[in-house]
Amino acid sequence: MMLGKVVGSIVATRKDERLVGQKLLLVEPLIRRGDGTLDGDRDRMLVSVDVVGAGRGETVLLVSGSTARAAVSLPDSPIDACIIGIVDEVDLS
Repeated sequence: MMLGKVVGSIVATRKDERLVGQKLLLVEPLIRRGDGTLDGDRDRMLVSVDVVGAGRGETVLLVSGSTARAAVSLPDSPIDACIIGIVDEVDLS
């Protein structure tokens, strides 16, 4: 699992039929800096399927690979990242 921040949405009118009806969001993974703060990694943005109703600006929990496909109950789908939770608080102390 990893943390990310929703930075946008994706609209694709033509896509694999297994993605029809799936909400796609653009997520920036969060990394911990040397000073202990969390910051976005704009070089590694992910297109993620959203199963929890996340929105722009929210911090989310992400899974990837086969775990992402299992989260949407589509084991043979072309999904590589999935939002499985909306984070209320992060405590780094």
